[in-house]
Amino acid sequence: MTAPANNAFEPVAHDLETLGFYADQARAYAERARDGPSQRLGAFLEHLSTAARILELGCGDGRDSEAMLALGFDVDPTDGVALMARQAEARLGRPVRVMRFDELDCTAIYDGVWANASLLHIPRPAFPSVVARIYQALKPGGVHAASYKAGEAEGRDGLGRYFNYFSAGALVDAYRAAADWEFLSVEQHVGGDYEGGTRPWITITVRRSV
Repeated sequence: MTAPANNAFEPVAHDLETLGFYADQARAYAERARDGPSQRLGAFLEHLSTAARILELGCGDGRDSEAMLALGFDVDPTDGVALMARQAEARLGRPVRVMRFDELDCTAIYDGVWANASLLHIPRPAFPSVVARIYQALKPGGVHAASYKAGEAEGRDGLGRYFNYFSAGALVDAYRAAADWEFLSVEQHVGGDYEGGTRPWITITVRRSV
């Protein structure tokens, strides 16, 4: 499958207010106490061989990339906000690419694509094209995992951030419509939130067809 061209006719895959929030909060976000990497990172890595090449989309403060690098994986950390990428660089001691989701433009170079709590900010009209780009970036048999806040309709939270809020069924339908994925798991669970407290989440794990 060929990813759609990145041009003026492709739906915008970012929300300016959300990007602005993370730019303003980059230092505070990175300084918040963290209890290690994301809980479902290990399950994703079990699908990959040692030294696999992994793209992280929306790496934030770099905690998951740090964990993957420590395990010997070849990690390409990226974030769509320059100030957030600088925070990750300080943590990782290596360059972090500034790249929005609609700027992903490569073919069959990654064994895995990890996106923890990042693709949930893609405006709904642009979601299929971004998922198609991820599919194209993976090698045949490559694995992608991403987490989303569960819900029924797109909207903003109390901090002004945009979320696409999928139900499990709607998320599966969106991935199926975007590319020829093999579905490995769709897990519904309860997790934390930057606003405080907990809420329902969905983690989806898929594989590019061989």
